Order: sequence, then structure tokens, then C-alpha cells
Amino acid sequence: MALWRRRLLGLRYLCLLLLFRGCLVGAVNLKSSNRNPVVQEFDSVELSCIITDSQTSDPRIEWKKIQDDQTSYVFFENKIQGDLAGRAEILGKTSLKIWNVTRSDAALYRCEVVARNDRKEIDEIAIELTVQVKPVTPVCRVPKAVPAGKMATLQCQESEGHPRPHYSWYRNDVPLPTDSRANPRFRNSSFLLNSETGTLVFSAVHKEDSGQYYCIASNDAGSARCEEQEMEVYDLNIAGIIGGVLVVLAVLVLITLGICCAYRRGYFINSKQDGESYKSPGRPDGVNYIRTEEEGDFRHKSSFVI
Repeated sequence: MALWRRRLLGLRYLCLLLLFRGCLVGAVNLKSSNRNPVVQEFDSVELSCIITDSQTSDPRIEWKKIQDDQTSYVFFENKIQGDLAGRAEILGKTSLKIWNVTRSDAALYRCEVVARNDRKEIDEIAIELTVQVKPVTPVCRVPKAVPAGKMATLQCQESEGHPRPHYSWYRNDVPLPTDSRANPRFRNSSFLLNSETGTLVFSAVHKEDSGQYYCIASNDAGSARCEEQEMEVYDLNIAGIIGGVLVVLAVLVLITLGICCAYRRGYFINSKQDGESYKSPGRPDGVNYIRTEEEGDFRHKSSFVI
């Protein structure tokens, strides 16, 4: 009795298996060996699209690129389209290989297959391509001189790398931690480093903070560093500053006294009247002078009265 039941169960299992396989016959199906390929800029990459089941010997293959909510053809009517023309090809009937990948190639690619002779005629698969870009030389800003006890900010920026790079700062070739309080070696410093923005902030600089600084920007594609720049921390000479101010005030007082003395001695008196009297002498009383146009000289108009 038990043997008969086991045979019956085995027969049912066989029927279900044949039924299941019969439903899959003639259904086109796709798979990919890598749904999320990552490649560095200027390298080549293969977007894998493989037909696992199909009864159609010559299916129609299409590749589309989806970027910034815009869809464009990459492979259509058996030809590479768009900006990939001349640097892409179809491998193994359905896979897409791109040569000399650029950062603009990073997008979602969709492989679509149409098999007219299959019960399930259409299948598609999406592949997300990530292009890594090595950082370029970052721009670093380091203050040249900072008075002791004052705040100082060092900046490091890079805009080409993808994914976005992380930043690290070095002083005299020694890497700085993100928080000076976390490392006993830097207990005399008071700085915080933001590795996402590349900003290094000293809340109050000390003489020990003087040195050669540079920054490195790095991501999965590589790294780049800026040139070393020196930051000097100097002490404020309060006595010297006060002395300089006193000297300036003394000079101003001496100049003022000199101007007052010059006024008192008459160096600035207006001599306009004396000059006018010299240039225009007075005429004697009782004498009138006239000038004729022909003679061009003066003659007496009336005689002197004795």
C-alpha cells in the first residue's frame, strides 16, 4: 500500500514538472552577468545581455540609453546610434561593448529583445553603468601668516572627480586627523577637518601649527594633490604696536607745532597788497594824463598849479 502511494506521488510530480516546462517553451528570457558594471574613464566596458531561452533564430535587438529622464537609441535597426557611433559594437548578438568610455556615458542602459516566434515575444533587462573619474589637482588656499590665538581656515576643492572625492590634509608630510582632540600627537592644536568639503579650521592657532601644508583629493579612480604652501604663526608684539602708535602721535604733534610757529613768524602772511602797490604806483595830485592813439605816449592835460 505504501509503495503504491509513493508511485502515485512520483507520477504527480512528473506531470507537474512536464506542465511547468511546457509553459516555458517558446518564452524569450534575458539575463546579465553584471547588472551594475563600474569602469574608469577612458577604459572599455561590456554591458552583458544574454538570451537564455527563445525559439526565434533571428530576434530583433535594441539598446536604449536613459539619462536625465531622456531616452535615446544606442543600437537600432542593426546600427550603433548617437554619440556611441564609432566607439561601440554588439558582441554575441545581444551584448553591447563601449570603447573609450567617458563620464557622459554613465547612464541606465536597457536591452530589449523581440522574438516574434515565441509565445512570450518581448523581454528586457536594465543595466546601470557607473563611470569613475580620477580627481584633478585640487585648488588649495592656505593663509600665509596668522597671529597666534586667532582662527585660521584652510580650503581644498576639486570639481572633476566622480564619485565625489574625499579630502585629507598633511602638515610637513604628516597626515592630520579629522579632530585634533582625537590624537595625542596633536594635543597642542585645535582643528577640525571636514573630509567631505576639504575645509580645515583652526579655532585658535599656536606656534606649533606653523609648517608646510598640502591637501590630497581621492576617490576609487585615483588621487591628486596640490602644491605645498607654508603657514606661519607669529606672536603679537603688543609693546611694539604701542610704541609705534606713540611714535606716530609724536610726529603728528611736531608737525602741528611747526605749522603754528610758521604762522606766528609770518611765513604764511598774504603779500598781495604790497605787490599791487608796487606794480601800480599812485599818480601825483593835480595832474591828469591822457594817451593819444597816434603818439602812443602820455601828455599833460593840465599844468601843475603853483
